[in-house]
Amino acid sequence: MISRRDFFKGAGAVAVSAAAVSKAGAATLPEAMTMDNADTHVPPLPSNGRPFNPVVTLNGWSLPWRMNNGVKEFHLIAEPVVREMAPGMKANLWGYNGQSPGPTIEVVEGDRVRIFVTNKLPEHTSVHWHGQRLPNGMDGVTGLTQPGIAPGKTFVYEFVARRPGTFMYHPHADEMTQMAMGMMGFWVTHPKDHTQFAVDRDFVFLLNAYDIDPGSYTPKTNTMLDFNLWTFNSRVFPGIDSMPVRQGDKVRIRVGNLTMTNHPVHIHGHEFFVTGTDGGWTPPASRWPEVTTDIAVGQMRAIEFVATDPGDWAFHCHKSHHTMNAMGHNVPTMIGVDHRGIAEKINKIVPDYMTMGDKGGAMGGMQMALPENTLPMMTGEGPFGGVDMGGMFTVVKVRKEQKRGDYTDPGWYKHPPGTLAYEWTGALPEPARKYTAGGQSMPAVNPPDVELTVRKPSGHSGH
Repeated sequence: MISRRDFFKGAGAVAVSAAAVSKAGAATLPEAMTMDNADTHVPPLPSNGRPFNPVVTLNGWSLPWRMNNGVKEFHLIAEPVVREMAPGMKANLWGYNGQSPGPTIEVVEGDRVRIFVTNKLPEHTSVHWHGQRLPNGMDGVTGLTQPGIAPGKTFVYEFVARRPGTFMYHPHADEMTQMAMGMMGFWVTHPKDHTQFAVDRDFVFLLNAYDIDPGSYTPKTNTMLDFNLWTFNSRVFPGIDSMPVRQGDKVRIRVGNLTMTNHPVHIHGHEFFVTGTDGGWTPPASRWPEVTTDIAVGQMRAIEFVATDPGDWAFHCHKSHHTMNAMGHNVPTMIGVDHRGIAEKINKIVPDYMTMGDKGGAMGGMQMALPENTLPMMTGEGPFGGVDMGGMFTVVKVRKEQKRGDYTDPGWYKHPPGTLAYEWTGALPEPARKYTAGGQSMPAVNPPDVELTVRKPSGHSGH
């Protein structure tokens, strides 16, 4: 059994509780550990069982286990949790062992695994081990392969981790509610040979989304598409930790998608290969370089690159609305609208009224009063001012001086002389206009004036 001392040393401050369902069961259940903060906790090397290279869960942690007669035992607690999504905002979610997403489960190919799942939710639940090969009765689909786990009850799942790869876990029980409330987690099965597929840094996190009205705390679980908070591991920028790496490190980032839409995940400054999916490792001959890979709903992608170039490199979803916080719907576009007259009249009635949107959507410099427990759309501060990003956004920080195994944030990158964009202060050339653009072979010409006649279609002519 992993010692409590080793766990505290590797994972930081945690709240430990004996989550037994009865006095008789306390002697047989493994101890359940819970996490009470949203820091990134680097797990220690395994103290028992077969060796592996642990992954680092962004703003999360890996679940400790005990060895019981050669079986690796874990204890998951399905329960309501409070998750800090970023400083200044918390959400009432459902998750596992004190957090949403739940802790990452790490095992080795060939391990016999036994997972105790105790339900502290107000309704029944189950756990589906997404992507795993296992006995049908362990697949976790309520009503199909098992009865639901009733509130206060504990179920046991047991199977052999048959193939190495990256997987997820989540309920197949009232999943519209339970998934929308944050019930999900990561699972990594390491290869038997811990030198196979070895990298220097191995990060994991899940993509998830919530619809939480400004000023409220609980997600709207009936939302189908119009979410307003897009997250990495239930955190939004600037609450998402950076990914510090050493220059020259071979880096793997594993991303699982349990939202309701696809996400084109993009890295700056480097190209990568997609080396793994939830179906397994991709053959080397099938790989090609990318800077963006699209991750569909229910999919996982593992990307790998060598961190050759130092700097603070953005890593984000390339859907522009997914890199903002507290998004609003049905907001009119006001670009180009002259507010001067109406703004003066409104100010007489509403003294704090602010004109917004007539020159663009950027709101980073505005200090507006917001409802309680509501984040600004863009609130992160960088070395040159406000970072006009939020949501699914973080930074890969590549540093020559970063020590091996050191995941502390190195601060902002100091650009060498001559490598920073600067303002041009010289004369500006006359800009090219519409009718002066084009090549010599096909010069642009002024279009003739054309009078249009509009005719209302009748009969089948409009088909």
